[in-house]
Amino acid sequence: MRNAVVTQITSPYKGSGQITREQFLFHEMRTTAKLINDGIDKNAVVEKIVSENLFQYPTEKSLRAIARACLKRLDSMEDDALITAIATQPSDSSKQVCLYAMMCRYRLVWDFMTTVIGEKYQKFDRSFGRIDLNTFFMRLQEQDDWVATWSDSTIAKIRQILTKTLVENDYLDSIKADHLNMVLISPILENAIRNNGVTEALPAFNCLL
Repeated sequence: MRNAVVTQITSPYKGSGQITREQFLFHEMRTTAKLINDGIDKNAVVEKIVSENLFQYPTEKSLRAIARACLKRLDSMEDDALITAIATQPSDSSKQVCLYAMMCRYRLVWDFMTTVIGEKYQKFDRSFGRIDLNTFFMRLQEQDDWVATWSDSTIAKIRQILTKTLVENDYLDSIKADHLNMVLISPILENAIRNNGVTEALPAFNCLL
């Protein structure tokens, strides 16, 4: 048991299991970003979301947990301008920044978007299917002892969430689509990524270096 705990602590993917509870959260992220953009202190944002049930969730526990998750994603971008973009930009651009926030928060999402989706755009290969997801997780399990302990059901759930996230961001037309669409990066997001020196993220948004 101790070895499993140590493995989890040292793994860059240790928090990835939270994705199965949180998912993409566009409505929740946008609501949270709007509160911050309105000047509400981050410590007070959670309480406002809970007291007014702004997510329309059935329990206070779930409200509080997801509100905190949204704040962590927003903070992980380390860019207030991108928080403003989520709050104020049209939904397609806002969703794209939410995806970037998800990448910044979770190494698994970052690796998937850069090593699978980004590499496909770089190679002008628009094919996409279950085999790409299976290969990605097989590689992770070979490389990381913590991921190797994940159950088939956990991997299946994360795989499902990644696919749905691609659909929500117009990479795929549906969960059964067999090719990637030619997405266009939001200029606001591209500028922020370049200014923050994380250009390795650009191919994930079909923006070639």
